[in-house]
Amino acid sequence: MAALRSAQADAAQPFPLGLNTYCLRALRWNDAQLIAYAAEQKLDSIFLQDSLDPATMEPAHWDEVRELAKRQQLHLETGGGGLWNSDPEKNFDQTVATLRTHISRARAMGSPIVRCVIAGSRAALPKGPADPVIEYVLRVVKQVRSQLMAAGLRIAFEIHKDLQAWEYRQLIEAAGPALVGTYLDTGNPIFVMEDPMTTLEELGKYALTVHLRDSLVYETRHGIAVQWVPLGEGIIDFRAFLHRLGELTAASGNGVSVYVKPITGRPPEILPIYDRAFWERFPKARAADLAKFLALAKRGEPYDKPMVVEDLAGRTTPDYLLRAIQHQQRDHVERSLDYARKQLNLGGRWRS
Repeated sequence: MAALRSAQADAAQPFPLGLNTYCLRALRWNDAQLIAYAAEQKLDSIFLQDSLDPATMEPAHWDEVRELAKRQQLHLETGGGGLWNSDPEKNFDQTVATLRTHISRARAMGSPIVRCVIAGSRAALPKGPADPVIEYVLRVVKQVRSQLMAAGLRIAFEIHKDLQAWEYRQLIEAAGPALVGTYLDTGNPIFVMEDPMTTLEELGKYALTVHLRDSLVYETRHGIAVQWVPLGEGIIDFRAFLHRLGELTAASGNGVSVYVKPITGRPPEILPIYDRAFWERFPKARAADLAKFLALAKRGEPYDKPMVVEDLAGRTTPDYLLRAIQHQQRDHVERSLDYARKQLNLGGRWRS
């Protein structure tokens, strides 16, 4: 990470550019194939997320991955999954044990962070304020504190579809920025009625890794529609986002790679903001933040380019559509990388 900080100390130096491998999940490549692909694309970094490699949890494989990434001159980051489940108290010890394994894995693979998610969505959490969830996560972090410190790692909580940015800030400040920070994702805030610029202002100084997803946000009769699209084809102002990110990370001293992460092939989702029951999950939502999100929606409109829509949660892609999804995922990744290089001036290795 020292090299990343050094690179970002010079305002003219772009952020290192990487790929989040979850974007290519339909290809079912192993870790070696993903690392080779990142090198072919002349990237600076790779984020191995939700690896499909059959050896992903084998310690011998972790050493192999670290050496592969080093050989290809790729900065590597990785981590685990969710901490909240249907019976969190009953499963507390198992949650801690799983996180410990992912800390060991991240360290062995050379990652400076271990990615964590709290929950898949707000709907997976109890109705009402998020305070009990934050308290639970703080208890989990306390259990692994000594292991994190010994490993020299920090937990990076992915900005997901569960908490709003100000709630994540409370969590990070309570746990301590020396132990935890933010996996700053620009695609998930829209699912909790938040403009990604709001998320950045709340959490940018705690960013440990940054993942770019573009989105469409627009008004419908039943609420606000949200959908992910390739970078540069949505409504997010990435130039403004990256400019402000540079200011915040320069002040914090946190060196970050910026990863392209276009998760596409999913239908628009409607946020039923006119339904009173919907707000039972957000009793402390902030009016100013909602107003900024609604202003974003008023500028948006439905996606007008071709897209195969099949990547649905809990459903296997039919064989007759699999090759189309595979082609689309790779095409959307490469279009997004091209946009990141040419329009956002990200990355260094591809220039030589």
